[in-house]
Amino acid sequence: MGHLFDARLGANENAFGPSPRAVAAMAEAGHWMYGDPESFDLRNAIAARHDTTMDHIMVGEGIDGLLSYLVRLFVGEGDTVVTSDGAYPTFNYHVAGFGGVLHKVRYREDHEDPDALFAKAADVGAKLVYLANPDNPMGSWHKGADIVAAMDKLPDGCLLVLDEAYVETAPEGTALPLPADDPRVIRMRTFSKAYGMAGARVGYAIGAPDLITAFHKVRNHFGMNRAAQAGALAALQDQDWLADVQAKIAASRDRIAEIAKENGLIPLPSAANFVAIDCGKDAAFAKAVLDGLVSRGIFVRMPFAAPQNRCIRVSCGTDDDLDAFAAALPAALRDAEKG
Repeated sequence: MGHLFDARLGANENAFGPSPRAVAAMAEAGHWMYGDPESFDLRNAIAARHDTTMDHIMVGEGIDGLLSYLVRLFVGEGDTVVTSDGAYPTFNYHVAGFGGVLHKVRYREDHEDPDALFAKAADVGAKLVYLANPDNPMGSWHKGADIVAAMDKLPDGCLLVLDEAYVETAPEGTALPLPADDPRVIRMRTFSKAYGMAGARVGYAIGAPDLITAFHKVRNHFGMNRAAQAGALAALQDQDWLADVQAKIAASRDRIAEIAKENGLIPLPSAANFVAIDCGKDAAFAKAVLDGLVSRGIFVRMPFAAPQNRCIRVSCGTDDDLDAFAAALPAALRDAEKG
C-alpha cells in the first residue's frame, strides 16, 4: 500500500517482543565471526530444557527451514505425503518442490483430525504426515495424550511431523508426552512465537538420534547466524520473561474474543497467539470484512480452505493494536454487509 499498517495483527508474531537479555545477547554476539556450525551451546541448552541430549536436537532456520530439510530427506518424485486441507501451507510447498504427491483430509469441527490423517496415510502409503498442535489457522488443539493414542493407527514406515510452534501458549498437557527418541515422530518447535524472535529465524526439531544425524547430510551448516544463536540461548534462559509474555498473550486472546462478541461475531477457542473469529457467513463475507480492516490500516488474515474460510484470524497484540482493531471492526462489518 506504500505505507505501514496501524496495527500488524496478521502474521502471528509476538508483539510483546523478546527478552531484553536476548536483545542484549544479539547485540553483543561478535558479528565478525561465523556462527557455530553445530549450534553446540544452543542445542545443549535446548536438550537440557527437554531433559534429553543434543543428539536428539537439530537447530535450523525456523520451522520452515527444518521442514525443507526434512522433506528433502524423505520425499522424492511421486512419494506420498498427507496433511490437512487448509493447514500451514509452507510444508505443502516443500513437498511439491521435491516432487511429492500431497493428499489432504478435512478438518473435523475446526480441529485437525489425527485419526483421519493417519488413516489416509495408511491408505496412500505416505512417508510423512503433517499435523500441527495447536493448529494454525484455527488455534484449536488436542491433548498430547490423545495424539499418542491416535498414533496407534500411524502406519509403519510413516513419520509424524508434529508442528508444535504454538505449544508454549497452549494449556498444560498439549505437548506430546513421548520420549525424544520415539522413532515414529519428529517434533518442531520455534523461538518465533512465545519467545518473540520471529525475525531471527530460529527453530528446532526433537527426534530420534538417527534422524537428527541425517539432517547433517542436507542442512546449511552456516545457516544459523551468530546473533540468532546467542539470542535464542539467552531467551531460553529467561523463563520469567516467557511467563510474562504467556500471560499477556492469554489476556490479548481474551480481549480479541470480547471485541468479536461486542460486534456479534463468534471467537473460536484458541491455544495459540491468535484468535480465529467466525464471521457467521461465507468466505466472500469474511474476505469483505478482512478487506475492510486492511483498508483501515489493520493487517489481519483468514483461512484459505472451506469451511474455515468463514473466519478471519487476528493475532494477539498490544493494547494500542487491539484498540485500533476494535475501532475499525464495526465499520468493516458495515461495509461487508452492504456487499
